[in-house]
Amino acid sequence: MGKKQKQKIVLPPELPPEVPDEEIQVSDEDLQFVDENRDYAGFVSNLDTKSITKHVSRVADVKEDALESMYERRLRKKAVDKDKEDNVLEVDPVDALPVKTLDGKLYYQTVPKASKKSDGKSEAEATAASEEIAAGTSMVKLTKAEKRAKLKKLRKEAKKKVKETAQSEEVLQAPQAEVLDEVKRELGAEEANEKKRYRLAELGTALLVDPESNIKSLREMLQIAKDGDHSIIILGLKSLLAVFKDILPGYRIRLPTEKEQEMKVSKAVKKMRFYESTLLTSYKAFVQKLIALEQQAVYKRVAMRCICTLLEAVPHFNFRESLLAAVIKGISSQDDVVRKFCCGTVKSLFLHEGKHGGEATVEAVQMIADLVKAHNCELHPESIEVLMFLSFDEDLGKPESSEVDNKTKMKNSKKKRKFEEPNKLSVNENKKIRQEKISKTREEVKADYKAASFAQDVAERRRMQSETLSAVFQIFFRILKHAVQPRSVASTGGESGSHPLLVPCLNGIGKFSHLIDLDFMADLMNYLRKLAGGSSSLDGSRETDSHCLTVCERLQCCIVAFKVMKNNLDALNVDLQEFFVQLYGLILEYRPGRDKGEVLAEALKIMLCDDRQHDMQRAAAFIKRLATFSLCFGSAESMAALVTLRHLLHKNAKCRNLLENDVGGGSVSGGIAKYHPYASDPNLSGAFASVLWELNLLTKHYHPAVSTTAASISTMNTVNNQVSHSNVSPQQAFMQLSVEQESFIPASDMKRASNKRKRGSFPSPISTALKDELISLPDENAVKKKLSEHFSILDDIVENDRLKAELYRTNMSLKLYEQYKKQKRKTR
Repeated sequence: MGKKQKQKIVLPPELPPEVPDEEIQVSDEDLQFVDENRDYAGFVSNLDTKSITKHVSRVADVKEDALESMYERRLRKKAVDKDKEDNVLEVDPVDALPVKTLDGKLYYQTVPKASKKSDGKSEAEATAASEEIAAGTSMVKLTKAEKRAKLKKLRKEAKKKVKETAQSEEVLQAPQAEVLDEVKRELGAEEANEKKRYRLAELGTALLVDPESNIKSLREMLQIAKDGDHSIIILGLKSLLAVFKDILPGYRIRLPTEKEQEMKVSKAVKKMRFYESTLLTSYKAFVQKLIALEQQAVYKRVAMRCICTLLEAVPHFNFRESLLAAVIKGISSQDDVVRKFCCGTVKSLFLHEGKHGGEATVEAVQMIADLVKAHNCELHPESIEVLMFLSFDEDLGKPESSEVDNKTKMKNSKKKRKFEEPNKLSVNENKKIRQEKISKTREEVKADYKAASFAQDVAERRRMQSETLSAVFQIFFRILKHAVQPRSVASTGGESGSHPLLVPCLNGIGKFSHLIDLDFMADLMNYLRKLAGGSSSLDGSRETDSHCLTVCERLQCCIVAFKVMKNNLDALNVDLQEFFVQLYGLILEYRPGRDKGEVLAEALKIMLCDDRQHDMQRAAAFIKRLATFSLCFGSAESMAALVTLRHLLHKNAKCRNLLENDVGGGSVSGGIAKYHPYASDPNLSGAFASVLWELNLLTKHYHPAVSTTAASISTMNTVNNQVSHSNVSPQQAFMQLSVEQESFIPASDMKRASNKRKRGSFPSPISTALKDELISLPDENAVKKKLSEHFSILDDIVENDRLKAELYRTNMSLKLYEQYKKQKRKTR
């Protein structure tokens, strides 16, 4: 041990001789040198003299033995630090940032190479190590209290570091745990949904196999359908719909009263009562669930489909009113899918009245009437078009011939018995009495059979039909009254001046016009006359164009008026002259791209082509107007007009004078000697003073059918030509040519031009220029640009005229106001 100590001992350097401060003398030369070189000696002023003095004094005060041991501890600390450096690895700064102390030094974090063996380390060694560190840093021995405090501080710091590392690990593991929990929840939800699907299938199959034994399963299926998952709710609704469609009975369920429940009944009756009550309760909950989900946009279509399917399948069962109210509300929905479902269901109810006996029809029509009233006639047209599928029995309520005969026989037999003597009853009379008793019993049996069967009584059917008709015509008259109201009174929902329900209303009036009560005919014809004139006010005054009816709607009013007149010809005596005046003007207001040609063709057929004797002036005016109309529009409209023209000429032989080309016109025998082409009344047009020169132009029409028809009409007045009357109506002619027009290609005149060019020697410069112009067709965009500029100029002119008129009215009003002021001053 002595040798080892001798080897470790290193002699310290010799200390400078101790010279007291009093003996130190500073010469003048030293002071002069410092003064001259202050820049080099300035660092001396920044020295920490106190720490230097303290360190020197501490070291200086130490004895020789303590100084030797101090150096030994310093060497030992260096060896320990070297071992620590060998046993640790420096951490990459990318993984852990270094620590910077207050004096500016950087300390990089390290990791031990091997695991620490904390079990074998005793508390004494830890204390010694702490003492060595303290001694190495401060080079001063610490007291026991200081050692305890320092050791306690080191333990706290170690615990704090362990806690911080655990928290950092928890922070790093937290996102992973959340992701794992979310995945577990999703997997659990999928497993639960899969179990619910299997459970719905099991319950539905069991109910379809044996509904009476498994009727309690309906409650469980309803509970599953209340799940928050979207797919499970839809699947539950569809499963319940399939089950209810199959197990609902063909009769309405009536729950027993309190008295009936107190009565003693058999087990079969108790079982049946429990089954019916559970079925009705579950069905009620299902209907309420569907109506609640119908309000939500996510489930609207599914819920409405289930409601429509239930109502169509079991319209006789309980809670029909709730289902029907939801369906009637949906016939005017903005959603096209929902509207089609509801309209299809209502049509099915009207067409298959045997399922519900007509009661659902009455309720549906009355609900539609309430809906039209609530929305002030601002609904989708399909909500009224469903009424076209109603059917009414005209012979309903007439007594059968057998019943009438039996009643008459009974009356006759009673009358005979009055005149016979009561005491002289013969055998024949007894037989008659017996036969009367037999017939009476048969009538009673027949009445009981009718009561037990599903066949309705004639009186009940008559009552329901009358209620349905009343509701239908209430709807129609409400729409007509709304259409003739001024726009300030009527609602302004939708587009300005639009009447979406007017066309289906007119179609319905035309279909059921034979069932209208004669007491309402005068009001109906008055409404139709005002609407045909294009007025939207009660006094018949025309408003602005935006508030007036369209050409098709006005033509439809004329058509309906003639249908009503035709169906009630014996009971009505109405002058239809005003409707002819409206048709005479509407022919010129017609526009092919805007209006419907089939409506015009129907009006021409009903008003001019049907078997009706027309006045000669009126017939001639329509012939001339139709010939002019044929020159302006397409081939389909022209063909319908020519067919009507040919029919009028065939029925009115005197009108064929219009085909003559005399100098004085067709004929001057009429009341008006001059033709007025812009007259509003056909009787005042003076058409007999004109000729049909339009037919000569129509014979050169590009369509061969039009040209052929025009040529045949132009030769009707010849003696040798006898044209047979054609059975083709204007509607048929219009539809035929409108279909052919899609694939029709007019023949070109290139062959004629080439033949003429061959006959001539040289082409003229005009023809060559025309050829160049035809070959180099103008650009479509350039044509559009020129047309847009042209029409913009026209719009500006119209706008300027409007502004000028407005300025003129304003000036006039100002002048009138000034005159009013002057008069007022004079009176004062």
